[in-house]
Amino acid sequence: MKKIIVPLFSVCLLFMAFQCEDNNTITMEEEKESLNVSKKIIEDLANTSICNETTTCKFIAFGSKPCGGPWSYLTYSTSIDTDRLEGLVNEFNEKQANFNQKWNIASDCSFVTPPLSIECKNNTCIPVY
Repeated sequence: MKKIIVPLFSVCLLFMAFQCEDNNTITMEEEKESLNVSKKIIEDLANTSICNETTTCKFIAFGSKPCGGPWSYLTYSTSIDTDRLEGLVNEFNEKQANFNQKWNIASDCSFVTPPLSIECKNNTCIPVY
């Protein structure tokens, strides 16, 4: 029995010594850059929207401040795939909230007010504060 246990123990130690390291560690800078790329994609999509008599202007809370609430409000119209945009924004907001918590990010705790209304001017949705 001892003849089997010693080689088996040695093999286990060998596997443990050469096990793969966790390469899924992402740096704060890499995670921040990923958020910036996502933010640009969302803003670009929103900026392709146009307003006219057949579309509706809308807004959505965009970003996640460390103290709570959004960083801003994003305006867009129903001329684009609003389900896709709203899904991307919700995913981004959640990722940014997780980033803030993970890296202990701080910011001012000022409240960002949503637009009172949105007007369509020159085929662009303009927030009114």
